[in-house]
Amino acid sequence: MLWRHVFPDGRMTASTQTDMAAWLDDRWQSVCEGAAAAGVSVCTDPQWQKRWCKVLVASDFAFEVLRRQPELLSADHGEALCAEDGQVAVRVHDAVAAQDAEAGFMAALRQVRQREAVRLIFRSVNQFDQVVDTLHATTALYVELRRAALVFARQSMRARHGVARSDEGEEQKLVVVGMGKLGAGELNFSSDIDLILAYPESGSSDGPRPLENEDYFVRMARLLVRLLAEPGPDGIVARVDLRLRPFGRSGRLALPFAAMEQYYQREGRDWERYAWIKAAPVAGDLEAGERLLELLRPFVYRKYLDYGAFAGLRKLKSLIAAQVARKDQRNNLKHGPGGIREVEFCVQLVQMIRGGREPELRVRGVLPALAVCVERGLIDPAEADGLRMAYLFLRAAENAVQMLCDQQKHDIPEDAFSRLRLACALGFDDWPALRKTVHEYRDFVQTSFSELLLPYDEGEEPEGEDRDVGLWQAARQDQLDADQVATLGFDPGERGRRALLSVARSAPVRMMSARSAERLDRLMPHLIGAARQTPAPLHCLERLAKLVQSVARRSSYLTLLEEQPAARQHLADVFADSAFLAERVIEQPILLDDVLDPRIEQLPLNRHTIAEEISHALDS
Repeated sequence: MLWRHVFPDGRMTASTQTDMAAWLDDRWQSVCEGAAAAGVSVCTDPQWQKRWCKVLVASDFAFEVLRRQPELLSADHGEALCAEDGQVAVRVHDAVAAQDAEAGFMAALRQVRQREAVRLIFRSVNQFDQVVDTLHATTALYVELRRAALVFARQSMRARHGVARSDEGEEQKLVVVGMGKLGAGELNFSSDIDLILAYPESGSSDGPRPLENEDYFVRMARLLVRLLAEPGPDGIVARVDLRLRPFGRSGRLALPFAAMEQYYQREGRDWERYAWIKAAPVAGDLEAGERLLELLRPFVYRKYLDYGAFAGLRKLKSLIAAQVARKDQRNNLKHGPGGIREVEFCVQLVQMIRGGREPELRVRGVLPALAVCVERGLIDPAEADGLRMAYLFLRAAENAVQMLCDQQKHDIPEDAFSRLRLACALGFDDWPALRKTVHEYRDFVQTSFSELLLPYDEGEEPEGEDRDVGLWQAARQDQLDADQVATLGFDPGERGRRALLSVARSAPVRMMSARSAERLDRLMPHLIGAARQTPAPLHCLERLAKLVQSVARRSSYLTLLEEQPAARQHLADVFADSAFLAERVIEQPILLDDVLDPRIEQLPLNRHTIAEEISHALDS
């Protein structure tokens, strides 16, 4: 029985083993008969049979491809599958090079995609590749397929409308930016491809039927999508999603760089910044694509620590949590509790907030970013190791799910037969063993995710103690009494009274927007309480009052102090302890970034380490 050769150590019941063995024998017989009919000699080596049978267990998609392209079962092709050759670009080019007609090109592109996808499955289930290798190889495949399609689309447009040029006559080329996992080099086996299309400058084409560049590149974009996503006898190459572009579905398919920059400056939202973290040019004018990324870098990564992003990130987290809470997501490896998206959020949150100050964080991909976070002391090494292992396992499981039928699914299948096949594809003896491991990893991720953006992440606003709220409201209404201030721990009360009134009466505070004023009214009672808990409450309160006036127009700092109790108390302790440090921070609020950095207490106080940190800061 082939089944015993493939999985000799399985723990299945006798009846299940018999059923699976018969099913696998039927599949193997079917593909061998197809190969014989096509005159293809299938290698009879038991080791080769074992490898191909693992593929048949893991993938219905591969089974269908082998029936249509039996030459893949030949011994020569099998040897090539075992070699890590890095020749995907050559194979894609050779497959489509002779195709001039659109129909022939589309068929050839789909067939080479199927062959390469079977290669990915073969190498994965036979453990020639680890999950990271599979993700990188999948990305490389789709990048090459995309480039081939773009070359064909460009040639077609030139034949009809000439070359697109700027007003100064310079040739303009389409820039294809890969978003999400495509840009990061971690693409799923069967995934939507998120693209944003752009071109450097407006102008017109120089052919016999000229077009304005905006129409020229929109037509090219539509042709590109059709070449990749239009179903045919051989299926599709990939599902293409352009909805991340400016203005979403209502926006133009391709925009000039100037319009892109204007949109993100005026309309860009936090979730779009989050999406651009992984963006990379993947086809077309790659050099111009890098210029576009540099143009948009100030939108993605703020110059200073981006505390103002907390509100938007909290909203994004709440949306993720709401989707996780749905019952139909419990088996979803990506969107369910403790799923892949929560791991990504844990890492990209740090990138988005700190990437403006720390260029090392501007890396694409979850694992490289996680490694930088550990190196820079931003994520605990033990937690990072748990997130890394969970991410790798969940991505391997997600890929195995998608390899079954070549569909963009993230749900563990419901039926017992498919679950057993999934367990076998991932190297487990049975479904219960796989289920146990899935739950362990997801529980770890869910705990890490739930602790992000505390203290409040369900729309609740933190409140100060009633006495501190009353003190600040009295100052706001210009009715503050010195004895009241002294009674609450700030003696002499007159100095505390003047400090609070100086904030309430200051021009920056009086000119605040309603939203900023509400934030200040929530923050001040917390600062009063934090000052009271220090050894020098009055001195601390006076210095905090000066700081609030200094940063009143910088809402991101108010947001940080409002939302982060640990940071708030740490600042109060510093201000109570050192008049010198307090005055420096009041004069240059940007120093808050360093004073409140949780890593500051981990630095050894020696000349060499301090010199390294100073050098690193200057290099950044």
